Amino acid sequence: MRILVTGASGYVGSRLVTALLEDRHQVVAATRNPARLKRFGWIDDVVPVTLDASDPGSARTGMDAAGPIDVVYYLVHGLGQPGFREADRAAAGNVAAAARDAGVRRIVYLGGFVPDDPEKEALSEHLTSRAEVAEALTIEDGPELVWLGAAMIIGAGSTSFEMLRYVVDRFPVMPLPGWMYNPIDPISIRDVLHYLVAAADTAQVPAGAYDICGPDTTTYRELLRKYARISGRWHAGLRVPLIDTAAASLFTAVALPVPPGLAGDLVESLDHPMRASGSGLGDRVPDPPGGLLGVDDAIALALADSSEHAPRPVNALADPHHLADSDPDWAGGDALRIRRLARAVTPPIARSTLGLVNSVPGPLAGALRTGLDILITLTPKVGPA
Repeated sequence: MRILVTGASGYVGSRLVTALLEDRHQVVAATRNPARLKRFGWIDDVVPVTLDASDPGSARTGMDAAGPIDVVYYLVHGLGQPGFREADRAAAGNVAAAARDAGVRRIVYLGGFVPDDPEKEALSEHLTSRAEVAEALTIEDGPELVWLGAAMIIGAGSTSFEMLRYVVDRFPVMPLPGWMYNPIDPISIRDVLHYLVAAADTAQVPAGAYDICGPDTTTYRELLRKYARISGRWHAGLRVPLIDTAAASLFTAVALPVPPGLAGDLVESLDHPMRASGSGLGDRVPDPPGGLLGVDDAIALALADSSEHAPRPVNALADPHHLADSDPDWAGGDALRIRRLARAVTPPIARSTLGLVNSVPGPLAGALRTGLDILITLTPKVGPA
């Protein structure tokens, strides 16, 4: 099929383009700034188009430039930005209208779980927005919609996983509010891609909403434990019932290198049980070879490559769980970020010693990296006269 991917430069989008090309589809990569696509290893295998979902005219022009399209993947979101709910709803409507006018027959949208909460006002901005986007993508006489909902996605470079990484690495002792014990159904990035690719097939996946998840139900507290054990970190927790997610989101904005608005919105979503509803796609889409990945295996894969090699191009990754060179520069952990900075100022003959950074205790590496961030920010920028 000929497939257009919005958000092609994002974490899931860049890996989805790789998976679609491997499945021998023709891929059109849509982005607001096509120049950004040049850093992706698959750039010569796709058709790049300029498409700004926030602008109705750009959405129509981009869809026209793409040529005949069978399926559009909608992976756009403004999570973490001020007023993102209204902006995301408008952007989804723009793309849906442009897709309808271009004769597109199906939109596949990756959103989140929406808990069955009788008090919708109690849902976080993030969760509420995901449902609103799905509604905006469903328009009269428009393309049919397949809405895949996912909770936490495990893989290096995923914002949720990187937050987990930094929490355990930087804080050996962690206060544990009650909401950290809410049940959650995470999923590996490999299995997300498996379901996304399958969702393009109208014969296999009918239009509708499906929650996708891995085989394990766990809690955020248990995820912290599992990460600590697999990464070899020492970690302990103390149950503290009086910390709400609003306070925790303020803490993450200061203590973690993840963009503060993005981290805060994700933390507030933990206030609700994140369990998959219904049968998902298990009765329609066969499991990938070897079966769906459990939490332990997914975390191990996400950590397997980070300490030994520099990140590779996304289309050259040995596994989609590994960190790509196009993933955010704050991803990969403190040791990797320190090595990147040190490599820039270290003579080539001494660079082999940079691997010793991996032995620095996580809290110390975090403090060192934070100090370097502050120093770099405060250092006057000197330019040529």
